[in-house]
Amino acid sequence: MNTNQIKSNNKQAQTKTNSPCLKIIPLGGLHEIGKNTCVFEYGDDIILIDGGLAFPSDGMHGVNVVMPDTTYLQANLHRFRGMIVTHGHEDHIGGISHHLKKFRIPVIYGPPLAMSMLKGKMEEAGVADRTTIQTIEPRQVVKLGQNFSIEFIRNTHSIGDSFSLALTTPVGVVFFTGDFKFDHLPPDNKHADIERMVYYGEKGVLCLLSDSTNSEVKGFVPSEISVFPNLDRLISEAKGRVMLTTFASSTHRVAMVIQLAMKHGRKIGLMGRSMLNVVGKCRELGYIKCPDDLFFPIKSIRDLPDRETLLLMTGSQGEVMAALSRIGRDEHPHVKLKTTDTVIFSSSPIPGNTISVVHSIDKLIKLGANVIYGKEHGIHVSGHGCRDDQRLMLALIKPKFFVPVHGEYRMQVLHGKTAVSMGVDPNNVLILDNGDTIELRADSMIQGEPVKSGIEMLDNTRTCVVDARALKERQQLADDGIVTVLAPISTDGNMVAPPRVSLRGVVISADPRKMSMWTEREISWVLANRWKQLSRQTGPNNFEVDWIGVQREIENGLSRRMRRELQVEPLILCLAQPAPSGTRAYQPKLDDEVKHQPRHKHYPNVNNHPNNPKQNNFKNQLSKNDQSRNNPIKEPVENKEEVSSGRTRRRRSAVAS
Repeated sequence: MNTNQIKSNNKQAQTKTNSPCLKIIPLGGLHEIGKNTCVFEYGDDIILIDGGLAFPSDGMHGVNVVMPDTTYLQANLHRFRGMIVTHGHEDHIGGISHHLKKFRIPVIYGPPLAMSMLKGKMEEAGVADRTTIQTIEPRQVVKLGQNFSIEFIRNTHSIGDSFSLALTTPVGVVFFTGDFKFDHLPPDNKHADIERMVYYGEKGVLCLLSDSTNSEVKGFVPSEISVFPNLDRLISEAKGRVMLTTFASSTHRVAMVIQLAMKHGRKIGLMGRSMLNVVGKCRELGYIKCPDDLFFPIKSIRDLPDRETLLLMTGSQGEVMAALSRIGRDEHPHVKLKTTDTVIFSSSPIPGNTISVVHSIDKLIKLGANVIYGKEHGIHVSGHGCRDDQRLMLALIKPKFFVPVHGEYRMQVLHGKTAVSMGVDPNNVLILDNGDTIELRADSMIQGEPVKSGIEMLDNTRTCVVDARALKERQQLADDGIVTVLAPISTDGNMVAPPRVSLRGVVISADPRKMSMWTEREISWVLANRWKQLSRQTGPNNFEVDWIGVQREIENGLSRRMRRELQVEPLILCLAQPAPSGTRAYQPKLDDEVKHQPRHKHYPNVNNHPNNPKQNNFKNQLSKNDQSRNNPIKEPVENKEEVSSGRTRRRRSAVAS
């Protein structure tokens, strides 16, 4: 089975039928990392599985987190019966608090650790009263609406209390793996419930939706416990303080580090908000057992011998404001790096974070620390199954139809090929994108009409949505800078003072005087050719002016000028400063003035020089030097659109060759 074959399966002919079907609609998590969110719909019932977030890319300036677009769900809230959570990672629960600000969720079911973490997020966001939290134990069955019965089946992952789901629907059983691997030696001794998976496989599973994260990696993923002896050796060999960074949500890893700290007689300092929250929740639920005096406040770190200190912190992905990143920049208020310190990265960079992690490592090495990172040390394993883990899941479930989820596109395609090698009919494999719809019946699976999908970008407050326009402007501002123009214009259509032009972040070779001259010419052209369309007289000295339209005309003209003459496209921002009608008009500069007249020591603007003879004959000079602008008949038009709108062609370049 090749990629082209999979694509053709996605676009197979769809047979219109009136028979009821189960619709599966992923709103996030496909072809990307994060914001895992999936809608299940049958008849009058809709349920939601997970509600995650993603972190912004480099081009999303000022964006803190990224959420899936839930427009489709909001339009069908009258059919919304509840929500299921598979586990407590941010890419599965991080968006729920935001969703609750927009709409109520009748009930949320999930494992104890995930629900405990979610409660904290909801209380912080002030939305705890907008839903009901129900904690679920393994093999427990819940019913949502008239058409969904869901059994929670324990699997193994990098966090405790992780579940797969068996959804019994009118068309058959759908098995949703969630994030999983087959760890036969889990640190908490809570094994995957393979027996229950076999039960559903023998009973008959209509469709399997499976985690595709590590489809490129051959074999089985190593057990989490394989990290323990390597961390044990490194901590025992450390001569001074140990600083260890990992994912705060990797609760098994965090529990192992705490156990090793007790073994080697080291006190633990927790650094990072998420690390403090996760450790607190795990201790509260009994997933981590240790005495209270094992921990010390960071402020008192100077009171402890280095050989008895272990700092467990965030910053494994090079996050700018994380504890380890601040230490690397020598900006942390309490912790200063020493040459005797050992820094351990018990993690691997998420795709897109590699450069940030490398920079963080470089800074720590420059400060003299012993930094330990990389696969060769055996201090990190993935929480997602590799290719043989995926094969084992397919062998246990034996689905009729197969949909790879949770991973980039290439991972989904490879997972589809693995399913075919395990006996799934190639015609029964679908590769989806966010917003695509599966219409599932007992004897068929087709791709239906897509629904609205996309992203919602939140700023640093996590309350304001950054729209596409604002993001584009931020990108333009970051790439090419900004030009601001203050244009004093009277209500009767005269420029009453020279415009003020300010450039920020704009790299150009043009003379600043030429920029001022261009701006004056653009304003003059707009006032001469567009003023009648943008204003109307309502009285003897009263005028109603479309100032927004005036500003836009000036911005567009100046933008075209800079793009044509300088090959730059900065953000142009024009602010019109209205003046009363009858205000004395300002006489703009001319091309030959800029080229030939010297800059006066006391009068940098030659037009303001008291002995300037050209002030009185501006109109004659303007008609002589800018004939092309005022004579649209002699010059060809640029395009048909400008002619139809009544706009003549803009004049030739103001810059001489």
